[in-house]
Amino acid sequence: MGGARRRRCVGFQPNLLYFEPKGKGNTLHNADVSEKILKVEELESIRLKDYLQMDQAEAAKSMDISQSTFHRIITEAHQKIAEAFVEGKAIRIKGGNYVIMEPETKTPVPPPRMPPGWRRGRHGGGRDPLAPFKSHKG
Repeated sequence: MGGARRRRCVGFQPNLLYFEPKGKGNTLHNADVSEKILKVEELESIRLKDYLQMDQAEAAKSMDISQSTFHRIITEAHQKIAEAFVEGKAIRIKGGNYVIMEPETKTPVPPPRMPPGWRRGRHGGGRDPLAPFKSHKG
């Protein structure tokens, strides 16, 4: 079993997070469309290799990952996009294991500061302030 996965460095924050197919005469309805989830780091691999036309070594270095890892990420992204196009599925950009990089300096954006008294780990008190709030109905 390997260690913890390294976060992939992403150079932009996507503005559009959902792409939906249209049929002949725009007859497809939202309820009829299934989705493929494209992770943010998969979108970044497409942006670097296909849109910016970087070679694989340069793109991998930009994401701070090995070339073999980059190849696996972009292959998965291409497969998901091809499946969505061929089968008429929507593409939702969501999730992944990444950190947004500052474009000018190529350094990670620091995580938000934790409130006083909040500690990481199982012995810390309170809920993670970055986690979505879950209401309890009772």
